[in-house]
Amino acid sequence: MTFADLGLSPELLKAVEDAGYSEPTPIQAQAIPPVLMMKDIIGIAQTGTGKTAGFVLPMIDILANGRRRALMPRSLILEPTRELAAQVAENFEKYGVNHDLRMALLIGGVQMGDQVKALNDGVDVLIATPGRLMDLFERGKILLNGCELLVIDEADRMLDMGFIPDIEFICSKLPETRQTMLFSATMPPPIEKLAKKFLSNPKRIEVSRAASTNKDITAFKVPVKSRQKRETLRWLLRNDLVETAIIFANRKTTVRELNKSLRSHGFASGEIHGDMDQTSRIAELNRFKAGEINILVASDVAARGLDIKGVSHVFNFDTPWHPDDYVHRIGRTGRAGAKGRAFTLVAEEDAEAIENVEKLTGAEIPVFGKKDVRVELKPEPQQREERTEEEKPRRARRERDEEERESRSAKPRRERAKPERSDGSRRRRDQDDEPVPAGEWNGPKPDFLNVSAL
Repeated sequence: MTFADLGLSPELLKAVEDAGYSEPTPIQAQAIPPVLMMKDIIGIAQTGTGKTAGFVLPMIDILANGRRRALMPRSLILEPTRELAAQVAENFEKYGVNHDLRMALLIGGVQMGDQVKALNDGVDVLIATPGRLMDLFERGKILLNGCELLVIDEADRMLDMGFIPDIEFICSKLPETRQTMLFSATMPPPIEKLAKKFLSNPKRIEVSRAASTNKDITAFKVPVKSRQKRETLRWLLRNDLVETAIIFANRKTTVRELNKSLRSHGFASGEIHGDMDQTSRIAELNRFKAGEINILVASDVAARGLDIKGVSHVFNFDTPWHPDDYVHRIGRTGRAGAKGRAFTLVAEEDAEAIENVEKLTGAEIPVFGKKDVRVELKPEPQQREERTEEEKPRRARRERDEEERESRSAKPRRERAKPERSDGSRRRRDQDDEPVPAGEWNGPKPDFLNVSAL
């Protein structure tokens, strides 16, 4: 199937071709025809499947005929975050290049002046976050009774962020005779209730099992002590053939501290989180897209809606508190048919959170072990084959002493207390001079490489 088979206009098909696309994704193939037929839609699709174009493309053709009026947008797209709203706006600019359509972006973190001016001039497409839209509506700067088409995007995220009451209020101000589309990665009961209340005989489209992860993403969990997370992350960044990566943390303070730590260790990293103003966030994203930095440390403000090509890796420095966020975080890689790898660092306190993720996705996340390492683990120089005959007796003595220690202890080596120094202090792990067998890693050894059963 091609885009030409979906009933789109020649002008729109040319814009799609110029953008480099020839075949629609499953969600686009199933959603575009009924949207063009003015039907209400419930679309359930995992992140990265192209659902944004699934409603942007038919909307452009639907809105091609009509007249703009001041303060009265002809269509409304509600998004949970500024980044996702900006991403949808980019799609309209890209695909609507051959159409005379005006668009306005209503998001927080920027001055209202330009937004109000755009509304006064009249817009065909209004893309907004609920908070800023409610603010302008209460100030009398916008009228919603001329809206012919409504899109509620990432509805489950709206629920998590507490926007459902705002959405219900907004919907009550829209004309009853309108076309409504609701898109979501999951459909919890409150979203089902919202759909029944505001959609009329909707066509339900589900292209993959709810909360499933992308088949193009290879995911691992990495058991690690909390204090060793940064060391383990740095090892993975240096040794897993990372091209570009997004690292997610649960707290904004962790994002700032982790970015500072990575930069001090020589990594080209940046950060994005909710305490940054919109201008700074966009600037940081542009640096990442332009290749000035190849690592972006982010809070969940960036988990959805960022369609950045070529992200080879996603790292969950913290296991997400909400299991749905896991799907959206790792969905930043493996997009548009590309392959990606995702790592989740799991400390003891993350045990319940990772269990909830595995329950949601219906699959156990494999533990990262030696067989998954993408670089050769070279032996330590002192463990290589001795170059002189004098070294062999010393090697034999070390092995004999090791065997004697093993025979005296009933506990596995990693469970025994480390020997004390004369001053009573214990030796650090990376100062342990016990011999390492040839073929093992030659530096500080991340705990996850001790997993030999994999």
